[in-house]
Amino acid sequence: MPLSDRIYCAQQINIPPDLPDILKQFTKAAIRTQPPDVLQWSADYFTALSEGEPLPVKDRLEIFAKTPNTDNTLTPGLLKVLHEQLSSEESVSREKLVQKWTDLRLPAEQLDTLLSLGNFSTQVHWMHFVALGCSALGGTIISALKFACEILSDDPEGGEARIPFDTFVSLYRYLAELDGDIPQDEIDRFLFRLHEPVTQRGGMVQPADFSDLHV
Repeated sequence: MPLSDRIYCAQQINIPPDLPDILKQFTKAAIRTQPPDVLQWSADYFTALSEGEPLPVKDRLEIFAKTPNTDNTLTPGLLKVLHEQLSSEESVSREKLVQKWTDLRLPAEQLDTLLSLGNFSTQVHWMHFVALGCSALGGTIISALKFACEILSDDPEGGEARIPFDTFVSLYRYLAELDGDIPQDEIDRFLFRLHEPVTQRGGMVQPADFSDLHV
């Protein structure tokens, strides 16, 4: 019988048992992430899935007002995606960062700005890059530190957004040094005021600890 004349029935079609769940998870991921190029993002998604790498997927849907200047730009969710993909080592190659950034369809100009601010060469200190990304999101050091807590915390969404104090200190000192206008005694005083509540919490700091403090 010619191929075109074959009759197929449900019993003849073999559907892999895990296909429905894979497609369900993929659909939910696409809705949360809202990729500007769905076809390319889909290819990146299934490539990462097949290779056991972190998926280019946001934890939740981000709702924000889009303008011609913000339609395709870094967001907290996308910075967290990058962190999950690239944080396994202290430093990542500039080439790898550019590739992951491009996969998310983020503007090259924004990445160039961050790389220039950090004076990175062929290797990028990852936590320093995260600090710069948070600064781009927040505008002020306090706002940047709040974003850092939300992005780096292992707490569930809507939780306290705690991170280790040592990590917080490293991010704060880096941003303060880049700022260049904060005297050393103010940096030390800011961290001293955080020491007691952080100690009581087992060495973890959260936005509520420093939201009302001034840098």
